[in-house]
Amino acid sequence: MKTFAPTTYAVGREKVKEYALAVGETSPLHLDHRAAREAGFADVVAPPMFAVVFSAPAVGPALFDPEVGMDFARMVHGGQRFEWGPLVVAGDEIETVARFDGTEAKGAMTFFRFTTTSTRLSDGAVVATGTWTNIVRG
Repeated sequence: MKTFAPTTYAVGREKVKEYALAVGETSPLHLDHRAAREAGFADVVAPPMFAVVFSAPAVGPALFDPEVGMDFARMVHGGQRFEWGPLVVAGDEIETVARFDGTEAKGAMTFFRFTTTSTRLSDGAVVATGTWTNIVRG
């Protein structure tokens, strides 16, 4: 296992709205700050998979680390999974730490596994934990 330096992402209102529109979200909680505030939120609410936006920058250095040893010419995306905590809203600052958990060989393929932990800086709440898998074909 190896842990990498944290990254910080400031969640912006327009980024949340742009993401929501791009993925087809229609809830006013994601698109209208007034509606979100009327519902009791401080600002627009990020859709759950917005977690990729604030956590991916932390995974990048892990993927390119020579100690990890990933061969990008043979790599394919294996999957990602998230467990969510409290909702993220515009105005939050999220710190994400990535960890390389190791590899597992299955036949001619090697599975590289990473974990990200994303924490809201204002209150220390873990807002998302991600499991990222990349596969390098033999």
